[in-house]
Amino acid sequence: LTTVQKDQFFWRSAFFIPVYGAQHPPLDPRLTKNFIKERSKVSTVPLKNKKASSFHEFARNTSDAWDIGDDEEEDFSSPAFQTLNSKVALATAAQVLENHSKLRVKPERSQSTTSDVPASYKVIKSSSDAQLSRNSSDSCLRNPLHKQQSLPLRPVIPLVARISDQNASGAPPMTVREKTRLEKFRQLLSSHNTDLDELRKCSWPGVPREVRPVTWRLLSGYLPANTERRKLTLQRKREEYFGFIEQYYDSRNEEHHQDTYRQIHIDIPRTNPLIPLFQQPLVQEIFERILFIWAIRHPASGYVQGINDLVTPFFVVFLSEYVEEDVENFDVTNLSQDMLRSIEADSFWCMSKLLDGIQDNYTFAQPGIQKKVKALEELVSRIDEQVHNHFRRYEVEYLQFAFRWMNNLLMRELPLRCTIRLWDTYQSEPEGFSHFHLYVCAAFLIKWRKEILDEEDFQGLLMLLQNLPTIHWGNEEIGLLLAEAYRLKYMFADAPNHYRR
Repeated sequence: LTTVQKDQFFWRSAFFIPVYGAQHPPLDPRLTKNFIKERSKVSTVPLKNKKASSFHEFARNTSDAWDIGDDEEEDFSSPAFQTLNSKVALATAAQVLENHSKLRVKPERSQSTTSDVPASYKVIKSSSDAQLSRNSSDSCLRNPLHKQQSLPLRPVIPLVARISDQNASGAPPMTVREKTRLEKFRQLLSSHNTDLDELRKCSWPGVPREVRPVTWRLLSGYLPANTERRKLTLQRKREEYFGFIEQYYDSRNEEHHQDTYRQIHIDIPRTNPLIPLFQQPLVQEIFERILFIWAIRHPASGYVQGINDLVTPFFVVFLSEYVEEDVENFDVTNLSQDMLRSIEADSFWCMSKLLDGIQDNYTFAQPGIQKKVKALEELVSRIDEQVHNHFRRYEVEYLQFAFRWMNNLLMRELPLRCTIRLWDTYQSEPEGFSHFHLYVCAAFLIKWRKEILDEEDFQGLLMLLQNLPTIHWGNEEIGLLLAEAYRLKYMFADAPNHYRR
């Protein structure tokens, strides 16, 4: 297997964001021609009992349906092709009509489940693993969605924790300790000059939901520590942002900015597609403006896929300042224009502060990510040589799974509620989004060492590492992950000789 072929496979399968709706490769006409003749024949080729144990075996035994090759020589007007198309079309149409008629036959069942829902709700409340919300004005009633029984028994946690120490077992009442912590935060934030070092120390184990918006503004450097200057600073920065909108946003239709705007426009609907909040047109328009203005003001990197994810934690946190209920189901049209403008501007400035510290992740060739992935490989080889050698044995490259961990700051690996808790600590750590993130990734990888060592082929390892089971994680799991990352940082960052071989 040549190096070029190996690289092609990697770029096809490693970490690119999947395009929703394009889940199957195009039909190969060479297979189509013989489909009708061979469908009645029984295959006599024995099945392989042995899985591909390395990248070479996996690639050698995998036929790529996208590489059709000689499709220009195929005759798509041949009788066999036309027959198959008509038969498939008729069968598909009949199946669609049958399914539709079944749904229409049972209106009373879905009627009983929706009768308790107020008609005024524009966004239907749903858990994070449900399908997208449906408008209450739909004329066709459908059966309600049911959770799969194969899911873990622990209840699904709301997107934004109402209590800072909420864990994966549910939302217990606020304890005395939590009330004391909240009071400590309020004292710090209300003092004439907030002690930022003390605020970082208090924020490391998590920030209470009630004070998270103002705490994040302070920790990111967006707000000054002096309370008297905060109101004027917010007013000035928000006006400055909307000045950028007036100055630059119309240029999205100009030829030299069309590619940037088009990519942003494509990526935004893919951002947390199962959370109703992010599928609202008004929210998507806000994200488009934030990302386009940031790209225009940072020409060294411009917009890169993955940056769209980094807006969401800030948007959710600043939205929670105005919303008492679960944010994931909130209809933002219920907010005033001034509230929406404040959320948008604050999200832009805090995201900009974050990206200022990791911009080399998104410049040409993304050198920051390349360095961090290499550092992760070195670190894991010292922390857990058995896991490192397991990857080498089956030719798994760290870049094939860790690129996304660095590019998206683990946001594709964790539920959004966990990302928000993780960022409490990142903003409390010096260089939290760059340096400390490396140790979090190492701790995250070693967390799954048993599952990794149980996989004994290249394909199984990549599938595991790109689909780690964290959907029911909460503050408890993130707290343990951060504690392990801090231990690794203490051992290796503060003792560089341990890091080297």
